[in-house]
Amino acid sequence: IRTIIEHCDPEAVIITETNIPNRENLAYFGNANEAHVIYNFSLPPLLLHALSSGNCTHLRNWLMSMPPAQNGTTYLNFIASHDGIGLRPAEGLLRDEEIDELADLMAQFGGKVSMRSVSGGNMRPYELNIALYDACKGTLQNGADEFQYQRFICAHTIMMALEGIPAFYIHSMFGTTNDYQRVENSSHNRAINRHQWQLDDLQERLEDLSGHHARVFSEMKHLLNIRRHQPAFHPNATQFTLQLGDNIFAFWRQSHNREQSIFCLHNISDQTLEVKLSDINLIALDEWFDLLSNTQFNDLHSSVNLAPYQSLWLTNKLYAATINTP
Repeated sequence: IRTIIEHCDPEAVIITETNIPNRENLAYFGNANEAHVIYNFSLPPLLLHALSSGNCTHLRNWLMSMPPAQNGTTYLNFIASHDGIGLRPAEGLLRDEEIDELADLMAQFGGKVSMRSVSGGNMRPYELNIALYDACKGTLQNGADEFQYQRFICAHTIMMALEGIPAFYIHSMFGTTNDYQRVENSSHNRAINRHQWQLDDLQERLEDLSGHHARVFSEMKHLLNIRRHQPAFHPNATQFTLQLGDNIFAFWRQSHNREQSIFCLHNISDQTLEVKLSDINLIALDEWFDLLSNTQFNDLHSSVNLAPYQSLWLTNKLYAATINTP
C-alpha cells in the first residue's frame, strides 16, 4: 500500500487507526516503510489511570519502553475521540483489576462501559464511553473533587509535550460534558461524547467567563500558542523519561540542533508536591524559565512547589511568543 500511494502522490501520509494492544500497534511502522503516523492508543487509558490514581508508574514505564519514531514517522497522540477510551491497548500495561477499578470510577462519573466477550464466555470492559471533562471529575481514592478543571488541563498539557503530534477532539477544546439525551435517543453508548452544539449556545457559553467552557477554551489556546513555537516539541525531537517519583510524571525534550531543552514536569496527584531543581539535572550555565507561568529560576539548588495537577515546562530558550498570557 505504501509503495502504491507514494507512486501516486509522494506527499501523501498514511495514518493507521488500530485500536489494538500496544506491541501490535507499533508494528504498523514497519521499518519506517509502512505507516507514517500511528494513533497512540495506549496513551488515553494510561493517562486517565495515572490522573485517577495519582500514580504514574504504569504511564512512566510505558513511555520508557516506547521506541523513538524514526525520521519520517511519528505518533499521533490523543486522549479523547468521538468513540471512547479503548481499553484493549491497556492490556499488558494495566492489570485486569486496575482496568475494572477505572471502569467502575467512570461509571460513577456518569459514563458508560462497553463490554466484549472473551474466552470462556466471560465479559471484559472494552471501551469507556464518557466525555473527557467528566472523566476528570475525581480520583479512585476520593471520588469527585474540586480539581476537575485542573486535572483536565493537566491531561492536555502532558499530551502536548509528548513526542509526536497532538490531536484534539473538538469537544476537548470546549470542555463538553456527557450528553445523556443523545444516548437515550440513539441507544448507543458512544453518543454520550458526541454532543451537537448549536452555534449560538456555544458562543454564549464561551463568552461566559465564569463558566468552565470559556476557561477551558482560553487555556487550551494559550497552551497551543506556547507549544507551536518550541523546536523541542518537534514530533521527532529527543525524548527521555525522568524519574521523579510516582506522583510526578516527567520527561525531557530536546530540539534537533540541541539548542533548546524543555523539562516537562506534571503533578498528577491531588496533593501539593515539592520538587528539587537539582534532581532535574539543569545545566548551570543556562538561564531557565517556565514557559507556562513565565517564572525564571535563578537558584538551581532551590525547590519548587507544584500545586495539584500543575505542570512546568522548564526551558533554557525563551521565545517572544511564549510570554503572552491568556
